[in-house]
Amino acid sequence: MSISEATMPAAAGFEVPRHVAIIMDGNGRWAAARGLPRGEGHRRGVEALRRTVRAAGELGVGILTIFSFSAENWSRPASEIKDLMGLLRRFIRNDLAELHRSGVCVRVIGERKGLDPDVLRLLEEAEQLTQANDRLTLVVAFNYGGRQEIARAARRAAAEVAAGRLKPEDIDEEKLATFLDAPDLPAPDLLIRTSGEQRLSNFLLWQVAYSELVFVPTFWPDFDRATLEEAIHQYCRRERRFGGLAANGAS
Repeated sequence: MSISEATMPAAAGFEVPRHVAIIMDGNGRWAAARGLPRGEGHRRGVEALRRTVRAAGELGVGILTIFSFSAENWSRPASEIKDLMGLLRRFIRNDLAELHRSGVCVRVIGERKGLDPDVLRLLEEAEQLTQANDRLTLVVAFNYGGRQEIARAARRAAAEVAAGRLKPEDIDEEKLATFLDAPDLPAPDLLIRTSGEQRLSNFLLWQVAYSELVFVPTFWPDFDRATLEEAIHQYCRRERRFGGLAANGAS
């Protein structure tokens, strides 16, 4: 359903961002503030993800990209990684049917080489089962890093050059973008990071070049529809210029 006038701005020309990306941060600090183990923070984070996917679909967001596990997260303690992998397995097994019924199409970006076979199988199952759905595209950035994605794109382009199918002089920004992990998807209009941290942490470095950035103090386990709506409020109050001039001629 569309956003109601009661909850969103009534400004002329208002529209919900087509693509929202979220860095889901603060699970550990949420748990520490309550004297709970980090694993409990991650479990509550999964609940926040369920709420957010539901809210994004109801608000009319077309694409929701989440930073679920970074390429750098492998340096965390083995016990925490085991817990995170267990949560991923349970999320897919328990929520995939509901996502499918709700018309959610699941896409996965990131490096797949070296993943545990059962994790890789679950990710591929989620993509295959939901590929025809079109209500909301949920992009899961798993074992993902922005620099690593750009390096993969460069290797793919280099392979095409080596095979004689592409000339080096034909590689420009538009052509290189076709070698990214999900080249058919538009760049995020809005990037949200929770927990008060104000950095990109190697997330979608190519794609967010002109995205609007909103940093919220809320730890991820407490993120809800109201927080998402407030971030969209902020987005709607901004004028996106993509390097050009504002409507009034100001830079």
